[in-house]
Amino acid sequence: MSLDFLVTSLIVFGSLLHTSAFAFLPQFVSADEPHPLARMFELSTVFMLLTFDVFVGYWALRRSIRTRVISRPRVLTWMRRAFAGAFVALGARLALADR
Repeated sequence: MSLDFLVTSLIVFGSLLHTSAFAFLPQFVSADEPHPLARMFELSTVFMLLTFDVFVGYWALRRSIRTRVISRPRVLTWMRRAFAGAFVALGARLALADR
């Protein structure tokens, strides 16, 4: 099973199971709507399609950046140093924080 297949599967299931749409969308359905369930289905379908589109964009961006970063060892080294420095800074900030 390829990594692309797994990422695509996660994108699809993440879009379909996005529960925030069901908590967020009812405010856009009027109380006097003749078919509120159909309107909710329409709005949630649009929301899921837009979410899917964004996830596909993230996937494509990740794929293009990944090939550029992995092919350059110096970039990987500096990324590791940057993440390590960020964790050290966050740890120091946490250690010095007032309780």
